[in-house]
Amino acid sequence: MTQNGFRAEEIDTSRPHPARIYDYLLGGKDNYEVDRAAGDLLADRAPEVRVGVQANRAFLQRAVRYVVGSGVRQILDIGTGLPTSPNVHEVARALDPGVSIAYVDNDPIVHTYANALLRTSAPTAVVLGDLREPAAVLADPEVRRVIDFTQPVALLLVAILHFLTEADEPERVVAELRDALPAGSYLVLSHATGDFADRVEAEAVYNNATATLNLRERAAVERFFAGFELVEPGLVQVPFWRPDGTAPKGSAEIGFYGGVARKV
Repeated sequence: MTQNGFRAEEIDTSRPHPARIYDYLLGGKDNYEVDRAAGDLLADRAPEVRVGVQANRAFLQRAVRYVVGSGVRQILDIGTGLPTSPNVHEVARALDPGVSIAYVDNDPIVHTYANALLRTSAPTAVVLGDLREPAAVLADPEVRRVIDFTQPVALLLVAILHFLTEADEPERVVAELRDALPAGSYLVLSHATGDFADRVEAEAVYNNATATLNLRERAAVERFFAGFELVEPGLVQVPFWRPDGTAPKGSAEIGFYGGVARKV
């Protein structure tokens, strides 16, 4: 059986996948034993990881509300991961039912689950694509069906760039995506870091996964925002980006930076 160029036997369930590890840490059920084992090991080596992924998810929701509240009506979410309610489209459309959303992920399993869950959610596209190939993502007919690149777009790169190595040229990837966006667009980005604790052992958990984890320090994460202007409070740990309540216990140790920036 072939779907979007992938045969069923090409879907690798023998190694942990970042999207499925993330789903497990969020309390989801769309994962395998190999993903759960990796998630448990990660939590052993980085005890704050479960509260961290929850805080990252909450940051995503607050950021989506911010960009939609700022007038953006199109969202391109690359590295969307397995659907976890409330999804981006649910958060956005609670403010405006007309928001268009394109979800992009390189895991065929994510693509299958998302298509099944979002079948009735229009205007929405679910695309099998790879962040490392930004030109192909931007040219994809399904992306183009729901995203008009002459109008402002919110580009979501949430907990995804740390799965690109330096050889993947992540700054070039983000720049290519940025250059396709008109003025008034936004970049919503979060990234794992080891700035708040030594997380070399946690990083190593992904050595046998389908993508490695590449922790970056603050200055390296800030460079991804070149060509954008960060909105207040700038680049901060995700629980402290415009919190709508008290930050969860252990927030000071959470190894995720997050920020939202506008293209001018």
